[in-house]
Amino acid sequence: MYIKKFSLEDQVAVVTGGAQGIGLACVEALAEAGAYVYIADRNREVAASAQGALKGKGYETGFIAMDVTSSAEVEAGARHVMAERGKIDVLVCNAGIARSETPAEDVADEHWLNVIDVNLNGLFWCCRSFGKHMLAAGKGAIVNIGSMSGFIVNKPQPQAYYNASKAAVHHLTKSLAAEWAPRGVRVNAVAPTYIETPLTAFAMQNKEMFKAWIDGTPMARLGQPEEIASVVLFLASDASSLLTGSIVLADGGYTCW
Repeated sequence: MYIKKFSLEDQVAVVTGGAQGIGLACVEALAEAGAYVYIADRNREVAASAQGALKGKGYETGFIAMDVTSSAEVEAGARHVMAERGKIDVLVCNAGIARSETPAEDVADEHWLNVIDVNLNGLFWCCRSFGKHMLAAGKGAIVNIGSMSGFIVNKPQPQAYYNASKAAVHHLTKSLAAEWAPRGVRVNAVAPTYIETPLTAFAMQNKEMFKAWIDGTPMARLGQPEEIASVVLFLASDASSLLTGSIVLADGGYTCW
């Protein structure tokens, strides 16, 4: 009874920024659970490599060339999935950027707008375009990738712009969940700690920063992409059927201190 609740057999899923890191782990997790998954990414070459690796594991995937900051491209992506598969059951909004180490007083307009455009605007465009098809069907699950930075102010790196964008993602998640719950669509988010991906590689070269990260984490380690993908699978599946508007902290205990 319970294991079946994690199955996504015959479902159609879309993962933005799905060509690498947390996104790629999410694609594999959803595919393993039985879904046909589209990698939505602006980098065709990296996506093609990811698709090849997944095919070697027995998973056929689709691809959508899509820059989440373009509402037109996002809308076209949703139409593409509907034309090919006729439905959208799961959306994972993973595409994001993590620019750090710029004090607030030195942040240029372009810098602020770039982070907000990708992390918040792009996520909303995706929820809106793919979500409306779920609403029409009366069912669906959306999982947004937020951050523990939406709850706390990280140290030692200054990153007010990133923190603000992720806090907004969390509240947008709750707002959409409240609006769409009566219409059968669940909206939840995962708030990860520092995950070992290309986005956090810069910290490995900064011993002071890396030490602060580890010392601030009760588990005393970075997270791995598959640890976030496991939470995403839970939130995408019927195993979490009573959850909507939840922000699941997967932070190694970081926010406990």
